[in-house]
Amino acid sequence: MRFDAAIDYPADTTRVARMFADPEFVRRKVEATGATSTAIEVTAGDDGGFTVLTRRAMPTDRIPTALRSFVGASIDVRFVEVWQRAAADGRRSGTFTLDVAGAPAGATGTTELEPSGAAGSRVRYDGDAKVNVPFLGAAVERAVVEAVQNVLDAERRAAQEWLTER
Repeated sequence: MRFDAAIDYPADTTRVARMFADPEFVRRKVEATGATSTAIEVTAGDDGGFTVLTRRAMPTDRIPTALRSFVGASIDVRFVEVWQRAAADGRRSGTFTLDVAGAPAGATGTTELEPSGAAGSRVRYDGDAKVNVPFLGAAVERAVVEAVQNVLDAERRAAQEWLTER
């Protein structure tokens, strides 16, 4: 199932990229999703790009009841974002991968950080949610897309607070 989303930020692309690569911001945005435990790794690349790896244990109380039997009371979600170095105009492209341990579900896609307006930025996410469960796949894919939207909403809120504080 295809999905796309965008988040607008009241900061230029350089400031937003620095925020994305800051382990404290990453921790804050992961905690904002309701994760019960987290592990975070931010790795700077030699070329100015960076990779953000998060693992989080998430309660399953927000997924359809029929699907909980597949995953139990919590799920382990691994999310990897790989950001390329900035272009001359500040744009950055990247990829993301979301895997759910022990469940036949995940998502992959591309990201784009670009200037927007006089002093703002926009991040676009374009991806596919895939679930390999016969007869329930479409329902689970919708749940994955909804979960991705919830994560992005939490990230938007965390980023607004972060940028306001700094």
